[in-house]
Amino acid sequence: QVQLVESGGGLVQAGGSLRLSCAASGRTFGSIGMGWFRQAPGKEREFVARINWSGRSTDYEESVKGRFTISRDNAKNTLYLQMNSLKPEDTAVYYCAAAQGTYAGPKSFEYTYWGQGTQVTISS
Repeated sequence: QVQLVESGGGLVQAGGSLRLSCAASGRTFGSIGMGWFRQAPGKEREFVARINWSGRSTDYEESVKGRFTISRDNAKNTLYLQMNSLKPEDTAVYYCAAAQGTYAGPKSFEYTYWGQGTQVTISS
């Protein structure tokens, strides 16, 4: 069982930065793949980034490549998403998710545990 709690969302102007954190409970955090997803109003939840158990493998949705960085600190049971050069289209509720294996793909169904989400709003 893994419980996830996101934090760090907020309102920023376009071009600004935010860092999201996801605190995980459970002793298995250091051995499982993690991901970030987002859901904008009226849209389906979409993949943002994923990372394997060690942090050495990462992958990003095309529109965030070069702007967002996913990372993890297994000693602190925490997942991060550094978001730079933010755009109004990045506005969404951001969710962290945990897989049961060491690395999961970009589909929602590949993740078992989900946080409650944190709102990110980018003003133009």
